[in-house]
This record gives sequence, structure tokens and C-alpha cells, in this order.
Amino acid sequence: MRIAIASGKGGTGKTTLGTNLAVTLAAAGHNVTYLDCDVEEPNGHIFLKPKIECSSTVGVPVPQVDVSKCTGCGKCGDVCQYSAIVCINKKVLTFPELCHGCGGCMLLCPEKAIIEVPRDIGVVEEGDSNGVSFVHGLLEVGEAMSPPLIRAVKARASADGVTIFDAPPGTSCPVIESVKDSDFVMLVTEPTPFGLNDLKLAVEMVRKLGLPFGVVINRSDVGDDGVVRYCEKEGIAILLEIPDDRRIAEGYSRGEMAVEIVPELRASLRSLFESLQERTS
Repeated sequence: MRIAIASGKGGTGKTTLGTNLAVTLAAAGHNVTYLDCDVEEPNGHIFLKPKIECSSTVGVPVPQVDVSKCTGCGKCGDVCQYSAIVCINKKVLTFPELCHGCGGCMLLCPEKAIIEVPRDIGVVEEGDSNGVSFVHGLLEVGEAMSPPLIRAVKARASADGVTIFDAPPGTSCPVIESVKDSDFVMLVTEPTPFGLNDLKLAVEMVRKLGLPFGVVINRSDVGDDGVVRYCEKEGIAILLEIPDDRRIAEGYSRGEMAVEIVPELRASLRSLFESLQERTS
């Protein structure tokens, strides 16, 4: 089973849910892989504390122009929708940070003056954390495109067992890349007006993608009942409600696992997984 954990906004508790679900299932005998797809600011390692065993650099192909062959026809710039390559006064300029690596400029160059060369955008680190296979990506500072690195992280997903995708917050391209081929999406929210507003955006996203999903309400006993009423109106299943527990918050500030501080949470997470199995079977 491939489970994606997402939310319309940051700070709702995605990583708390993802890491604690991973260790709970691993303790129950499941083969679990945790993939932190929030490559711009991964934090799952703070809680899982994995032993990193290998690291690999990830790059994207960008154009390189052979000026001795280039005639300045401008066809490369015409095909590029991102202005990563432009022709000005018969001179071709490239902007690698804007390149999406589609290869269109190279294919359309009549003089075959363009080749692709790799440009590093980040690294993928892999390791183990008490029986949980751990993978995360680290995007280089200043990089604008994270989806290629997210794809590299997801390529490490296990073919067997349970894979948990911890997605970035929001509803933009990195989130879609993280969740798009999952079996089930858990949308984590909080019972506040901001939480409800961003939950609606996330619901619209997963519905557009045609993915089965449900909602987890974190800090469920604060705020208002707007999220519950919205889910009832839209026919959305509320999979789990996690109360606002000071012990969890204090443990979070120390980088500790919630299931170690509040052991009764393990039973709730096991029941949550059983519910997901029923919904995806």
C-alpha cells in the first residue's frame, strides 16, 4: 500500500502522523518505507533519527550550446515555454535554473548545436530507523524546481509492504508529484478557519487527481466544528481525530516520537491502517 500524507497548509501535523504511523506499523511486523518528499525542508529525520547508509546526487538535463554550430535561428527559444533558452541578436542565452529538462530545444535545433548536460539540484539520502526504511531528498538552496528530486525520492519506494509519502504542504506541483500515484491520500488538517480553507483546496486537488482520500483532524478538541460539518456535507470520511495533548507538543519540541510519549496512540494508528486497508481493498 502506498499512502500519501498531505495538507493544504503547513504545521498541521503531517510529519507527526507519518513518522508515528511508520514506526507503529514497523513494530507490528510490516515492511515499511518512509519517504520524506518535502525536499525543500525535510524534517522526518528529526524524529526517526535514521542511520544514513548512502547518498546520491540528483541532476536534471539542461541545454548546452555549441556556438560554432549555432546559426542563431531562434527555434530553440520559440519552443521553450519557460524562457530557459532564448535567442537575442543571433546569440543564444541559457538559464539553467528555469529549465524543465524537456529536451525540446535539442530536438528542434536544425544544426544539432545543442546537447544536454547534467546540472545537480540536490541529493537523496537513504538509511534505516529501527526497521523503517528511510529516504529523503535535500534540495539545493535557491533551486526553483523540486519535482525532479521528489521523483528521485519516490523511485526508492519499496515494491512490497507499506510506503508512506510525506508530502510538502499546499496544493502546488511538488504536492501533486508526491501524491499522484498513491493508493490513498490522508489529508491532515486542524479545526480552525485557516485549516478549513486550505483543506477545501486540498480536497479539490485530490478529487481532480481521482485519488481516494480521507481526513485526519489533528488537535481536534480546539477551534470550532467547521471541518467536521464540511466533511459531513461533502461525504468525506474522517479517519482519525487526534486530541490536543500537551505531552505530544512537548515531545515534538524535543524531536521525540508521539507514540513513545502517549503509547495509547499506537492502537489508534493501527486502527487507522486497518481502515485504510478496507477502503483500498
